[in-house]
Order: sequence, then C-alpha cells, then structure tokens
Amino acid sequence: MATPLTADALLAALRAEGLNVVEVGDWREHNRNHKGAWGPVHGVIVHHTVTSGTKDSVDICYDGYDELPGPLCHGVIDKDGTVHLISAGRANHAGSGDGRVLDAVVHEASAPGPGSDDTDGNARFYGFECVNLGDGEDPWPAAQLEAIERASAALCRAHGWSSASVIGHKEWTATKIDPAGFSMADMRGRIASRLGTTPGGPTEPPAEGGGDPAPAVTAYTVRRGDTLYGIAESHATTTARLADLNDLDEPDVLRPGQELRVPAPGNDHEPFPGAGFFRGAPDSPVVTAMGRRLVEEGCSAYAEGPGPRWSEADRRSYAAWQRKLGFTGSDADGWPGRNSWDALKVPRS
Repeated sequence: MATPLTADALLAALRAEGLNVVEVGDWREHNRNHKGAWGPVHGVIVHHTVTSGTKDSVDICYDGYDELPGPLCHGVIDKDGTVHLISAGRANHAGSGDGRVLDAVVHEASAPGPGSDDTDGNARFYGFECVNLGDGEDPWPAAQLEAIERASAALCRAHGWSSASVIGHKEWTATKIDPAGFSMADMRGRIASRLGTTPGGPTEPPAEGGGDPAPAVTAYTVRRGDTLYGIAESHATTTARLADLNDLDEPDVLRPGQELRVPAPGNDHEPFPGAGFFRGAPDSPVVTAMGRRLVEEGCSAYAEGPGPRWSEADRRSYAAWQRKLGFTGSDADGWPGRNSWDALKVPRS
C-alpha cells in the first residue's frame, strides 16, 4: 500500500532507471480523479495496446474513445523503449478485476487465477500500455521489453515493492488476454534481477567479493559455417537469449564477419534473480535448472520433477540446501538468498 507518486516523483523515478521519457500534453493534470479514488496504490499492470505506430497509439491512450475516455494508462511504451507519460492520476486502464488477486499483490504472494470482477483496479494500480497488436505475431523488440522491465522496476523501487507487485492485465481479469507474446513470469524475473542493482545499472547484479565484475557480455565474430545454435552451445547459453541480446529478426541468417553479443567467459551461471522472483511463483526454466542442481546436491524433496513452476517441493528442497550450507532458523526457510544461490551454481537456462 502506498500513496501515489506525484508527477515530479514519477518522472524522476523513470529517468533515474535509465529510461528515455517523453512528456505528452498536460499529462500532469490529465486524469480521471473526478470519477473515483486514486490510491492507495499497490502495484503495476502491464498491457498491450492492440495498435501499431507510436503516434496513433499515444494519441488513443491519451484521448481514449467514446466508450472509454482517456487517459487509458499512465505511460505508453513504444517499440524503441521510449516511455510516453500521459497521466499521473487515475486512468481507465485496469477496470474491474478479482479482489483476491489484489490481496495477493498487496501481500506480494502468488496470485490465483482471476475469477469474479469485483474490485476497481483503476484506483489501485499504475498501468503501462505497450505498443503491440497482441496477436502473438507482432514482435516484442529487446529495447521495448527492457523498457517494460525498467519502468516496472522504477515504480517498485520508488514504493519499496518486489517484482510480485507487477502483473499482466490477464492476471487481473479473465476478460483480457494482454500482454500476449511474452511471459509475465519471466518479466517478473527480469524485474527482480534489476531490483538487485542500483537504479539505471545493468540488468544482472554485480559480482560479490569486491573488485571489478566480469562484463555481462562480450563480442563474438561469426565465422563461415557458424549457426546460432552452435554459438549458443559454445557460450553456455540459448538461441533465444542470443536472439534477444542481438535483436535478431532472422536468427537463422548469420553472415561471416557479423559481430554478436554473447555471454562473457565465467558468466555461465544464472545470477541471483532476487527473492521476489520466487515468491511470485514463477513458471520459468530457471526453476527447473535450480531443481536439478538441488537433486545433484542430494537435497531433493521432489516426488516428481523438478519442473518449471515454483512449488512447495522446490521450497523444501532449497531449505535442505540451505541447511547443508550451515544456515539455520529463518535463514533456512527455503526461500533462496544471494549467498546460497551463488553457492548452488545454477547453470544458465
């Protein structure tokens, strides 16, 4: 629970997170506060616009339409990652949703699937509309996904929230499908990692132990006969991660002499994604990779699996690992911490 940020504080938080922000019209006073409460706020909802083009998307989110007057969100995130601020007050973005979901967000716990629409979300959530057709085929450029991550992290940081405070519209109400085209569980993992850094810093947390950390990425020059799969395998990563790092529209087409960004040597383990990542009950390959390492270490409480969805079996297994390292009491409650995570050495997934 928190008092909504003032317009100045909202703008400052976004820019401090390294975002390019455009102020649209009289966004500071452009709101629906006369129609109902604005605050206390509890989290962030991510949407897609079902439109294309930056100007048209910003215009419709600013003005709205006959059935739904604007503003339709607080900020529009375009394809190149720019955030267009259109409101600092109540906006018509969330509509009615499930009060049980709101309760889960308030307690930063795993949210149930939405059912009844009995609670006003416009009063309780910030909203970002992201330019995308929402058909599952319109791409999400790396710059846009990073901006969603940064914008969400900026508000979480400003209010002291974890990544569990960020949900998709489809997680708020069963009447919506947005955002379509990427996983909100994975996005919460990215936000959790960013919250472990200083504002505007790199996505991955700095190395422990002092000194200069190894760079997260390095350059690789494509040679004749190279494939993206082969390059990914030789750098302990995946083709999807390489495509994301390099914004590859055609990942099957590589040219000799082409320079790619690849994970740097010694960067072959998953960085600690943050405690909030796990409390959000993620569905992620990171959880599977973690479970396999726990099994290898003789710390399995699994009847079956491990699998990608965080479960009570994962928590019990991780508690066994913490006890193996010598942790006791609340330090061995099964919720991963940075020290135990780094010691587990979970391979990149």
